[in-house]
Amino acid sequence: MNLAFSLERTVTVMVTACPHALGLAIPLVIAVSTSISAKNGFLIKNRSNFEDSRDIDAVIFDKTGTLTRGELGVSDIYSLNSEYDEGYLLKYAASVESKSEHPIAQGIVSAVEETFQVEEFESHPGKGISGMVDSKKIEVVSPGFIKERGIEPDDEQVLNLFSQGKTVVFILINDELAGCIALADVIREESAEAIKQLQNKGIKCIMLTGDTEGVARWVSDELELDEYFYQVLPKEKAEKVKEIQDRGFKVAMTGDGVNDAPALAQSNVGITIGAGTDVAMETADIILVRSNPLDVVALIELSSATYRKMWENLLWASGYNAFAIPLAAGVLYYQGILLSPAMGAILMSLSTVIVALNAQLFKFNPPKLRGRDNN
Repeated sequence: MNLAFSLERTVTVMVTACPHALGLAIPLVIAVSTSISAKNGFLIKNRSNFEDSRDIDAVIFDKTGTLTRGELGVSDIYSLNSEYDEGYLLKYAASVESKSEHPIAQGIVSAVEETFQVEEFESHPGKGISGMVDSKKIEVVSPGFIKERGIEPDDEQVLNLFSQGKTVVFILINDELAGCIALADVIREESAEAIKQLQNKGIKCIMLTGDTEGVARWVSDELELDEYFYQVLPKEKAEKVKEIQDRGFKVAMTGDGVNDAPALAQSNVGITIGAGTDVAMETADIILVRSNPLDVVALIELSSATYRKMWENLLWASGYNAFAIPLAAGVLYYQGILLSPAMGAILMSLSTVIVALNAQLFKFNPPKLRGRDNN
């Protein structure tokens, strides 16, 4: 072998080994993944933590504003008089409450589509309201007010509402107890499905709340959470996150308020929803534009899909080099196989094109994110 042959092999190896494919393998996927996440309403502030989301095995949710809407809504209606069914009781109560601006009134009124005409409306601060509806005297009053009247409801279902920490008001029709309405922080429609899907992935779902045990237990039972912490002070939220991490879990914290900022910072992946405060958004690694717990599931799925696509590109780029470089060096020369510099350049270009096309396939055929419409 002469100098010309050796020089030709050297040039072929250098051309073939040009690391375009390896250099582009990950950045191209990151660019496409960022585009997909933006279209789906995920604003990624910390790329590394986003990619780590695939390994999350515990998600901690703040209750108010995240799993729930942070507003009162009707959760239960009980008739305590056979003359009136629940539908009429709610409509009578909503008719009178339509004249009030109290949060409880707004929660009751939002539960009906229409109300009756009200006459002789009166407000009794700290006790309730009253008015004439359909020639009947309707009163919507507090538990304390009916005790003053000497009325003690002994219905087991009604007593259970108080144990759940719900807000309960009673309805009197013509001075007789007719029923009661319970209100609670409204659970988001998507929360139950989000919890179920996370648990199907083997991810533990935990809730933090400053509310009483009754409220926390009710929400936990409704959503079938794995665990919950109640009456947690704002300064204790980060400690609870660390407590879960000390059990060996990789934790994502999802919240929306100023009080959640330390916990978001403590977690492995901090997630805040679009309706959250500026402080929470500044602290979080990822912002979900929609206030939808299902987006946590979609986020984890996108992270896993991005990671797989990165590995596909890296395996191709590395496999190409492992095959082409020895060939370019002349390892099969004695078998009559010799790679020319021109062919090495073609293979190098082809490898780069394949890596780029594979990244683009990710864009044109994005992962099906549950709870999202992929466009």
